[in-house]
Amino acid sequence: MKVTTAQEMREIDRITIEEYGVPGLVLMERAGLAVAARVKELFPGNSVLVLCGGGNNGGDGLVAARNLFNSGFKVRAVLLAPKESFSPDCAAQYATAKKWGVPVEFRKSLSEKDLHGAVIIDAVFGAGLGRPVQGEIARLFSFINGTDTAVLAVDIPSGISSDTGEALGEALEADYTVTFGLPKRGHFLYPGAAYTGKLFVEDIGFHINLLSSDALKVALLNRESMSGLLPSRRKNSYKGDYGHVLVVAGSQGKTGAALLTAEACLRAGAGLVTLGTPASLMAIVQARVTEAMSLPLPDTGKGVLLPEALDDILAFSGKCDVIAIGPGIGVAEGIEMLMTGLVLKSPVPLVIDADGLNALCSALGTGQRIRETLRNARSPLILTPHPGEMARLLSDTGQGIREIERDRIGVAVSFAKDTATYLVLKGVPTVVASPEGAVFINTSGNPGMATGGSGDVLTGIIAALLGQELEPIHAAALGVYVHGLAGDIAAGRLGMLSLIASDLIAALPETFR
Repeated sequence: MKVTTAQEMREIDRITIEEYGVPGLVLMERAGLAVAARVKELFPGNSVLVLCGGGNNGGDGLVAARNLFNSGFKVRAVLLAPKESFSPDCAAQYATAKKWGVPVEFRKSLSEKDLHGAVIIDAVFGAGLGRPVQGEIARLFSFINGTDTAVLAVDIPSGISSDTGEALGEALEADYTVTFGLPKRGHFLYPGAAYTGKLFVEDIGFHINLLSSDALKVALLNRESMSGLLPSRRKNSYKGDYGHVLVVAGSQGKTGAALLTAEACLRAGAGLVTLGTPASLMAIVQARVTEAMSLPLPDTGKGVLLPEALDDILAFSGKCDVIAIGPGIGVAEGIEMLMTGLVLKSPVPLVIDADGLNALCSALGTGQRIRETLRNARSPLILTPHPGEMARLLSDTGQGIREIERDRIGVAVSFAKDTATYLVLKGVPTVVASPEGAVFINTSGNPGMATGGSGDVLTGIIAALLGQELEPIHAAALGVYVHGLAGDIAAGRLGMLSLIASDLIAALPETFR
């Protein structure tokens, strides 16, 4: 399913009205009826208080009020905008509601008595809001948020930016949101996702070509879309058909990262996995690994790779299909030289995570030099930074963690295009972007996955899928969704509090099945 900005949705509305000939009042009628239907399903017998602004969102609310009133609900519509500010369609719905006898009043405050036994329909601002909510309306929203009154938002909770998920001043906290045609980015980006509650996406008659247009670059990662990407297996196949992944990981005190990546890679279907670690740590690794092969790499004798390891990795690259590098390798001068050389010389795709990214940043200094090096990579790159690592990759732009979190989609798209890389910007939600501008928002995962080693598991899953001949963007997208779904399955068994990274690996068979 595609995800829109406010402007993209306005364009869908415009084309539907002007080119397909569906009047705006018809769309508004369908939207309001969809809201009313959800209220009837969720809150049978409740009284209903409909808060309406003066725009088309308010018009949707007035349609819902009229329908619920006609169905026997006790309904009041409270208009928070003066009549002279109404949009034409909202004014038409206001006139109709009055004729039907719907109780309508103009005010900007409520009391506890007003809310007693009622459910609120939030039809104040909708997706087009571009200014902070202040003054009397902000105080009203704050008052409602301080009560236990159930709220159902129309399109998007009032006060939430539909493009970034930011709270623009004070925003209403909804228990449910009913949106139309397609969801908005702000439904999934925080804090908007927390304000949205349970989301319903209703069909109100937009043409399918508009809803699936290639012009809409952002889509959701969900079970339906990801199932079609699962690699299939022929009956007459063997291990070499499913990719050979070289995992370069681990250092003194961080062998666990290497083991997690390799084990996740195997569980995600890789035909062969070779684990390349510092030679001085090989005894520790071999004591734990059974299905993976091993490649001892030149090190300092203290579990830290030397620059000479690059030659060994490049020599081995003729035997493998993918190299996953970074988990637990540490940051040192030799590793910095290794990472830079590998990006420029590797003949096979790379999945770079954690210390691999940190070493590149340390070696190249400025964000500009980092991006230039990435642009000159010999083979496709999938990068998996968390916001702190992303800030280091953008060190010359002034974009810190706060700015990145404020615009996760914009940052991911811009970086992927600029560097010709496939970017997995980890976080809540994780965003996947391609050099061509395609973007995916993940819908799986839970807070229990905020535990050491979870990212190492993700690296292994993505590398395994890439080795099974998925396109880089598909390997990254499917890997992210599978990783989150494994976390959800594991949390269902064990709870979130006790979740550890190896639980994700244990849940992978059920996840794929």
